[in-house]
Formats: sequence, structure tokens, C-alpha cells
Amino acid sequence: ILFFSILKTKINILKMKNTIREECAYKNLSERFIYTDKRKFNLQYSQLYAIRLMVMRPKLETAAKNKWGDDINIVKLSDITRGEECIIVGTIFRKMELQPSVLKEISSEERVLAVPPTTKLASNDDELILEGDQQRIALTGSFPLSTAVTGTIVALSGKEIEGGKFEVADHCFALIPIMSNPSPKIQQDKYVLFISGLEIGSKQGNLLNTQLLFDLIAGQLSMGEDTGRQICRVVIAGNTLSKDTQDKESEKVAKYLTKHVQAKTVDAIKTLDELLTQLGSCVPVDVMPGEYDPTNQFLPQQPLHKCMLPSAFSYSTVQSVTNPYDIEIDGRRILGTSGQNVTNIYQFAGMEKRLHIMESNLNAAHISPTSPDTLSCYPYFEKDPFVLEDCPHIYFAGNQPRLESKTIKDDGDNPILLLCIPSFATTQSCVLVNLKDLSCHPLYVDADMFNENYEETSDLNGEAKNSGEEDEKMEE
Repeated sequence: ILFFSILKTKINILKMKNTIREECAYKNLSERFIYTDKRKFNLQYSQLYAIRLMVMRPKLETAAKNKWGDDINIVKLSDITRGEECIIVGTIFRKMELQPSVLKEISSEERVLAVPPTTKLASNDDELILEGDQQRIALTGSFPLSTAVTGTIVALSGKEIEGGKFEVADHCFALIPIMSNPSPKIQQDKYVLFISGLEIGSKQGNLLNTQLLFDLIAGQLSMGEDTGRQICRVVIAGNTLSKDTQDKESEKVAKYLTKHVQAKTVDAIKTLDELLTQLGSCVPVDVMPGEYDPTNQFLPQQPLHKCMLPSAFSYSTVQSVTNPYDIEIDGRRILGTSGQNVTNIYQFAGMEKRLHIMESNLNAAHISPTSPDTLSCYPYFEKDPFVLEDCPHIYFAGNQPRLESKTIKDDGDNPILLLCIPSFATTQSCVLVNLKDLSCHPLYVDADMFNENYEETSDLNGEAKNSGEEDEKMEE
């Protein structure tokens, strides 16, 4: 047994040596998401909203003039004259009856008020309010309630009516920033592989599928004539560990009763370390933290500590990065998250499609507007790192229900790829993106692929071959 194990290892090493990877220029642009030594956690969030409005106001005023003309009347909320047409700029606040709160939880415990269980907390009875520097005003009129998200900066055209409400006639957002490098010259096919939701340590998870995926990437299994060696980078977008590794019940037990009990996270981290060591020996890997990973839970999430993965981090090709993550590969700007921002907006807004939520992020020039209201974040007081100053070529979100993609364009007619990356543990799928033309190629991995009666589900040099249900997962 030992002889065959050594022989198999030598064969795999030879295969890896024969797999010559395409090289690409890489630049990490995520410095703004790293906490400084001057970080303070005892500040109020009002300063973050004030900074966001101050930074976004010039963008909104420019967008308003482009839409309604240079002679428009832009006023502060305190200068509104009743019945007079004007333009106002401020922060949207969505008042939701179903939004959870501590007071509602207390009243529920006292059986004063029943809180209905639901995953969709937006309703048609929600009220919209626009907040300025020092005051607020209730909104009515034609502003679309379904797309309204708390924390979004918007310009509104209309007038104040009886009752002190502002009747909205039209609205505009900051719009997508124009790319600084719209057309990088990439002469040959180069792929970035996006994975999310490996969920190592899950009670239902199939570690064999994860191992098969890593074997494919490493070149130990065939995945096409050239596709394997054309993968120049792997991005793992959060939830590398499973929710099952978080033992909430142990927190309720006295510490002296659990001092000899090993945390469930330990075994999962050891397994992850072994897998990343294998992967890092042949391709650069970026590991983003997610909702269930051992790091801070509020955005921006900081990189996993190197002591957790000592073997993997001994390779210079393996690095732990922030969430959100902003990089440039061969001139292609790539920005994305592990999905908390999209999932949170889906829960607290009326939009039903995740791609529409991502498109609204770019149109509003802000990737996490619901922070800090319903999605916790660091209390910034000098900047808002979630504001978009430059437009990415690829905007991705991990841990989404299914694989979806869509191409939109900025004002300069430059294509932008929106990409929803599914949980690998749930769907056994990930996605390859060709940096040359931004085309998407789904990759499905299942242990059944080695059975004789297995039908190939993916053509990596073309489109997904599955008809019907799987085709619906890719929205082009």
C-alpha cells in the first residue's frame, strides 16, 4: 500500500511539473479595506453617513445636471420652499415594519407583539424618508419602492406638498464610474477561477467533490486540452468553513466544563490547510473570509491570520485577503465580496434578482449601502471605503443560490461582467472567467463523473451542455 501511495504521489508531481501555468500581472488594490493602527470601535455611525453624503454629493449634483440640465435648482432640505420645483440630494432611509429590533424582541418575549418569521422583510407598506445634513423629509410620489435601499445617496426632483412631504417626480443615482483602463490588451486566453462556499466541516458536505475540484485545478485530472494550464489565479470567495463548525451551544456552557473539548473549527482548519497546500503548489490562490470563517464578522472582514494555515501560507502563492476584495489582473479590475452585501439587500429590499441588486450597487456607486443599518461594518469616521471611485471590469458576489452572470455597460460603453458565484457545497459548481473577453464557463464537479454512465455536464471551451434546469442558472 505504501509503495503504490508513493508511486501515485510521484506521478501526480510529474503531471504538475508538466502543467505550465499562464502568468499574469497581479496588483492588490484592497488597501482601503485594511484597518489602520488608529482604528476605534467606540464611535457613532452618524459620522459614516455624513462622510458618505459629503463624498457622494458632488457626484449626484453632476449626475443631476447631466439628466435635467445645468440650470436646475439644487437646494438643501432646510431651503425647500413649499410648492416650488427643486432638486434635493440626500440619503434614503427605508422605514420597515418587519425590520427586527431589540425592542420588538423584548416585547415578543413579553407576548406584547408577535414578530412574524420571514426571510423577506421588505413590504409595500414601507415608508421612504430622505435624510440630509441636519434634517429629514418623508417621500411620496413616483420613487420606486421596490429598488429603494437604506443608505443609498440619491438626487430627487419634485416639490414639497401639503403635510410636509416631498412629492418625487423623478430621481437619479450617481451612475457607474467610467473605467480608468477600459480596454486592457490581453492576447491569449487566461482564466480566473471563482469558488465560494466550500463549507469544509459541514455535516452534509462531500469533501470528495472538493478534493476532485482541487485535483482538476492542480492538473492531476484532465479538464481540457489547454484550460487547466490557462488558469492563472483562483479566488475563493468566503464561507470556506461550514456553519456547522460554529458551536453556538458551547457558548452557553461553563468554560471549565469545556476546557478539554476541541473546537469543531480545528479539524476543519487542518483539512483546509492541507487542501490549500496542494493548490498553492501549482497556482496562486486568494482566500477571502466569509460569514462563517474565523475572522471579524463586520465589513470589511480582515484576512485570516497566518497561524491558522501554516503549511499553506508557507507558499508565497497562497494569501489571505480582505472581504471586499479589489485587484487588478493583466489590467482587468476585479472587485467583489463574499456575498453578505447582496444577500442583505435581497432581504431588506424589494428586488428579487441578485444580478439586479449588483447592478444597482454600481449605479449608486456604492457596494454596501445597507451598512451599517442592517449589515454591520466598522465605524469609519474619515472615509467610506465602499464608495466606488473607479469601475471594475468584473463585479462578483460569492455564496449566492445559483450561478448567474450578466454584462452591462458604463457611460463609456465599456462592458462590465456581473457574476453571482454559487455555494460549491450546495451546487458542486464554480465558474471560470476568461480575462480576454470576459466570457463565463461553468465548471461542475461531481464524484459521479467517474462512473461509466456519467454524461459530461460542462464543456470548458464552450457553453454548459446541460439543457433545461442548468441552462436557466446562467443569465447572459
